Amino acid sequence: MAVMIGLLGGLVWAGRYTSTEAQDAIIDSVRVRVVADQVAYLIRDAEAMAYDQLRGQRPAREPKAQLRQALTLLGELQDMVGTDPALQAWMEALQITVRARQRSVETSLQLAAEGKAHAGLQHLTQAQVVFPMDPDLRGLTRTIEQWVANVRTDARVTRQRRQILLLCAAMQLVLLISIVVLAWRQASRRSQAEWRLQQAERHSRQILQTVREPIILLDGQLRVLQINAAFCDIYGIDAGRATGQPLAVLGNGVWEDAALLERLSQVLDRDRELWDHELNQQLPDGALRCVIVNARRMLHSDQQAPTLLLTVSDITSRALAERQVRELNRQLESKVALVSDINRELEAFTYSISHDLRAPLRHVSRFAERLGSHLDGRGDDLSRHYIEVILSASRRMAELIEDLLVFSRLGRGTLRSQPVEMQRLVEDVRELLQSDEPARKVLWQIADLPVVQGDESMLRTVWQNLLGNAVKYSAPKEQPCIEVTVHDNGRGEHVFCVRDNGTGFDMRYVNKLFGVFQRLHRASEFSGNGIGLASVQRIVARHGGQVWAEGEPGVGAAFFFSLPIAEARAMQREQ
Repeated sequence: MAVMIGLLGGLVWAGRYTSTEAQDAIIDSVRVRVVADQVAYLIRDAEAMAYDQLRGQRPAREPKAQLRQALTLLGELQDMVGTDPALQAWMEALQITVRARQRSVETSLQLAAEGKAHAGLQHLTQAQVVFPMDPDLRGLTRTIEQWVANVRTDARVTRQRRQILLLCAAMQLVLLISIVVLAWRQASRRSQAEWRLQQAERHSRQILQTVREPIILLDGQLRVLQINAAFCDIYGIDAGRATGQPLAVLGNGVWEDAALLERLSQVLDRDRELWDHELNQQLPDGALRCVIVNARRMLHSDQQAPTLLLTVSDITSRALAERQVRELNRQLESKVALVSDINRELEAFTYSISHDLRAPLRHVSRFAERLGSHLDGRGDDLSRHYIEVILSASRRMAELIEDLLVFSRLGRGTLRSQPVEMQRLVEDVRELLQSDEPARKVLWQIADLPVVQGDESMLRTVWQNLLGNAVKYSAPKEQPCIEVTVHDNGRGEHVFCVRDNGTGFDMRYVNKLFGVFQRLHRASEFSGNGIGLASVQRIVARHGGQVWAEGEPGVGAAFFFSLPIAEARAMQREQ
């Protein structure tokens, strides 16, 4: 080493000017590269912080401080480059790129401040694409390397006798550069690791403080290690003074519950878990609260001793709501039972009255017939007219009683749910109506009807009443037209429609259509007893649907009813 140092010293003294020039050139090139890399690093670091801020995260440092430092280093880099035209050209390109990236960061932060974070992200990303720094850095590096190569070539020509010195200097320079690069990388990695650790710890603390659910961390003696803001707010605790205090003294002693403290100790000692422990507490503000306590053992980061994580959930509102729901359910059950009893009594009363009216009605009819037979050939026209009126009224009364019994059974009978082909039911009812009046020509327009789930007998009654009414009330027309259609209302229901061009009705009286014994036309105009549409409404209601009507006097009427389609679709898939 001494001989090498002496030899190097002599050679350095002999060719000090050329060596100094070459070394200065190499050192300047290294400095330029390092400063350029620092500028690029600062710009990218500022952009990374801007990204965090645009995403709603809190950056570790202020992006603008990084930008100012980058611009300062950029000025130093300009001075270091000197007057070389090629280096000046690349330096100008790098300045344009750096300043453009700086403006993009400032613009994105301004957009974020105006509530346009998404636009800021797009602007920042677009600037990185439009103004890339890597080409400028590579160009600057290549130019510097070319410049250094030229200087070395000149030095090699003028210093051929000093090759040993150049070799040693180059080796030392390479070693120095390697050490600098390795040290810089190691320091950068360590700095990033420390920063990430600090960020993770900061985030964990922020999460703990941000959570709305009260959370507290206790040590092995149930003393406070950490506590969040929600816990302090609810129990009126000063977070700065709470650390180290026993759980039992917090909140004016609301946690001084022997059973709870015993179970928390078991969680710590035996690694058990405490779930949904319900507790009634009177808070310092005098409010009574019902809370649920959950606790679990865990290891604290600063020590090996186990710690206890305790969370509190306020269920006062839920408990009150559950009590109200139970009370409402009790009231509803009692009212349902009362309504059921009233309906049973009403149906029994209707059946009894209808059944009891038959006997005297038969007597009236029988004695009227006997009176007619007794006066046969001897009575005058007025007597015979009275007897016919009595018999006609008796028959009408018998029909009303029979219809009333059928209507009563509709509410008491059991629904026999099964797949029902509505197309077949309509065709059967249409053929039956045509057979009653074969001479009458009715134009039928029947769409393709679906299969539904329901009681076939009851649904047949629906079609008999609706189609029968359509035929009856369209009789005055020269060309009666009856249309049957169906559509899906978008709410999981089939809507069926029976439309005719008959006499129609005034919509002011539409509410009377579905009442028992309610009629909008005189019995002399159209036969009927006013129970058919009431029966339709009851049947459809029992199937979970609705009935309504539209009409216009002299134009016609349309009767609609809906039925659920969910079960029908499932049944069709099975078929």
